[in-house]
Amino acid sequence: MGKYNNENISQLTEKVIGAAIEVHKHLGPGLLESAYEQCLAYEMSKRGIVFKKQVEVPVAYKEVLIDCAYRMDIVVEDLLVLELKAIESALPIHKAQLLTYMRLAKLQYGLLINFNVRVLKNGIQRFVQD
Repeated sequence: MGKYNNENISQLTEKVIGAAIEVHKHLGPGLLESAYEQCLAYEMSKRGIVFKKQVEVPVAYKEVLIDCAYRMDIVVEDLLVLELKAIESALPIHKAQLLTYMRLAKLQYGLLINFNVRVLKNGIQRFVQD
């Protein structure tokens, strides 16, 4: 984890959630995921949060890496996976998708953010893997 401990991770997560809330406050629900992704990227940049968008996730199979076209929406500080949605409600498959990305990328922390809700805090789920 380098310079990050549990308290720093919590602070980083709160900064990201704050940026997502700002985006939701200005846009509200009902747009495409791609619009939220671009606006969240802009908002995180303004806040000095280091991230990468559309990060490829190869599948390790035996001794080879297979490019299966999996992409994580956003990875923050090489620690935190953001899976963005704009759907009626998050389903178990969406949680499974995020957990799979976290496992494949060997990242411990994740946020599932569904922007298609009236109050964004109701659309955010946090995940931690051992």
